[in-house]
Formats: sequence, structure tokens, C-alpha cells
Amino acid sequence: MRVLLTGHRGFIGRHLHAALQDRGDYVVTVDLKNGHDALDYFRTADVRYDLAIHCAAVVGGRASIDGSPLGVATNLALDSWYMRWLARTRTPRAVYFSSSAAYPVALQQPGEVRRLREDDIDYEQPGRPDATYGLTKLAGEQLRQYAAAEGTRMTVLRPFSGYGEDQANCYPFPAFIRRARERQDPFEIWGAGDSTRDWIHVSDLVGATLAAVDQDVTGPVNLGTGRATSFDQLAQMVTEAAGYRPELKHLATAPQGVHHRVADPSRMLDFYQPKVTLEEGIARALAA
Repeated sequence: MRVLLTGHRGFIGRHLHAALQDRGDYVVTVDLKNGHDALDYFRTADVRYDLAIHCAAVVGGRASIDGSPLGVATNLALDSWYMRWLARTRTPRAVYFSSSAAYPVALQQPGEVRRLREDDIDYEQPGRPDATYGLTKLAGEQLRQYAAAEGTRMTVLRPFSGYGEDQANCYPFPAFIRRARERQDPFEIWGAGDSTRDWIHVSDLVGATLAAVDQDVTGPVNLGTGRATSFDQLAQMVTEAAGYRPELKHLATAPQGVHHRVADPSRMLDFYQPKVTLEEGIARALAA
């Protein structure tokens, strides 16, 4: 296929780029890091592709979500012009990466872990998502109808906590790996440490994305494992794998986001089974 891939030098984008090339697809890339602005591209280009995958976004972990709300809101412009470009070029297949941040924060509070289902987002009464990042992704999901009206069949994906050995240190997983490599003691954790996340390896994010495209799954679909792991548990797993047991030091004033964010992966499991366990992902990262 002829594929347009935006954000191909970002974390998920570069793994998708490699996987698409390995399949033999012809990939055209757009990324700020090589001097091409996806926003300008969507405004001006009229080239039609067999498939478009839009990974370009303003991201940067919890500190960016909480500390740079206007910068993160740029995603709304990126996503709305993506939908306009799809409609204008009548691109037949497309992928839109939404986010687990689009889910109502009211469903992610302390107490029993609630595994988030795709139908927990009601577009008529969606509830408050997580900061401006979640708000823009929720809006992007709803804007897809305009591209669909012109014939684009779109796959909407809601990734949970993607991680991998080459992820930037502004995210929790690589930050934990770095601290473990340095054998930091005490081992710092943002927040109380008992909040949970659903960690899915980047190779499984890519595998699920391509499987959804190949099997014509439109979604929305959660990309997660359904396994709830607290930050304290992650720290213990990482440090034990590194061969030591430090004191855990909680930074109560640091940004920590919602309390629980865990997927119900039932829809994804209909077409893709994750292959990399969290334990294996930790071992890979420590060895990288």
C-alpha cells in the first residue's frame, strides 16, 4: 500500500514506520523533526494514499499534560485538519490515534479498579476527559464523521500506557528504568504510588494497529492488556530485575494524573493478542 505516516520519528511513529516497511508498504513520512509540519501538510496537500496513519501530536508525559495545556491543545488543530485532508483527498482508509485520556476522569478515581470499556464514552454526554489532551482526543473522535461522509473508513484506537526500551525519559516507564540502572536509593515515585496504569509494549501497540487495519476494524478500540499495575508495583518489579531493593520515596506534590487507568481489552482480543509481558518488557529495557 501507499501509506502516509505523520509523526514517524516519535515513539509509536518510528516503530510503525519500521513495521510498515518490513511489510513492503511504500511509506511517505511527515514529521517536524525532518522539517515537515503535519499541520501545513494537511492544509495544503492534495495527494491521495491507500492508507493514512496520523501519529503527529504534542505529547510529553504527565508534566506536559498538566503544565502546558495550550501547547497540548495544538492537537485539536492537527486532528481537525487531518480530517479535512482525508475528506478532501477521499483517502479510503485511515487510522486515528485517540487516547485513554479521552475517558471520563470520574471513572478513574480511588477505590476499586474499573476497567474502561469503549462504550464508557457517550458522545452525547461524554463526561470530563483528562485535561486538554483528553479533550482534544475526544473532539478528534467526533470529527471523524466528516471524513467518513466522504468515504474514509477510519480505525479509531485508544492506547493506554504504551512503553518500550527507546521511549523518552519524560514518561514514567523509561524514567523508572533509568533510576534502576543508576541504582537510585531512595527510588522516587510521583504521587502516592498506589495509582495504577495498564502497560502495553510498543510492539503490541504496533501489532494491534496493523491487525486492526488488515481486518478492517473501525473501533473505537482500546489498546491495553487489562492488567492493573501500581507505580509502587512497577518500581518493585524494575528494581528487583535490576538486582536491588531501595526505599520508595513518594513525591506527593508531583503531577500524577487520575488514580486508575486500566483497559477492558475485550474488543482488541477479538483480533490481536499481546505478546510481550510487562516482565519481559522490563528485562528488554534494562538490557537495552
